Amino acid sequence: MKSTIHLSNKHGVQMIAHRGLSGIEPENTVAAFALAAEHSYFGIETDIHPTADGRYILIHDDSTGRVAAENLPVTNTDFATLRALKLKECNGEISQRGLQLSTLEEYLDICRQAGKTAVLELKNHIEKADISQICDRIRTYGYLEKVIFISFDFAKLVAVREVLPNQPVQFLTGRVDDEQIACLKARRFDLDAEYHALNAETVEKCHAAGIRVNCWTVDDPEAAAQLIQFGVDYITTNILE
Repeated sequence: MKSTIHLSNKHGVQMIAHRGLSGIEPENTVAAFALAAEHSYFGIETDIHPTADGRYILIHDDSTGRVAAENLPVTNTDFATLRALKLKECNGEISQRGLQLSTLEEYLDICRQAGKTAVLELKNHIEKADISQICDRIRTYGYLEKVIFISFDFAKLVAVREVLPNQPVQFLTGRVDDEQIACLKARRFDLDAEYHALNAETVEKCHAAGIRVNCWTVDDPEAAAQLIQFGVDYITTNILE
């Protein structure tokens, strides 16, 4: 069976499993989350979408075709139909293991049992009311203290902070400059950058502004070693450990 690629010296950098341990198991499934939970990862990342009937499902894309036998628009499809989809294995073949798109509760269960931080990406179709509901569900579940919210949409993170003023949030971006660092500092947001956008100077500027730095998606050990030298706080990866 394929195994993770171990980094020799991480100098305290925290590793986050991207969509679960998706270099080995199909992304955003219980199998991927559970395998990540068995390893040394600090956190497990996933993506949340609303369904047509007001529930939530964990999937990265806006449609299901890349990971399932049938291609359906996620937000226009009801929860039961999405759960009944036959998913693909990592090799593209239809799984015979009964894999399903995961629920928020299944994901949180795995994170809590293993003591992992849940890194939850709020996807495009999440509305402000959804954010409040998701926060309430996690609060009721009793796991808010171990959740980091991430999003490419700055306004979604603002909405999280309106509900939870001190909740950890990270802004996803492919660009890092002085203006953006100043904006993050003013809002007390952390950074989750595409790793090519980072260098030692930008990481130092972020840290000077009190901003913690995550980066995605790093599967090359040499690139990871350089990012560790830059001083990043987290590395999000499909396969490194």
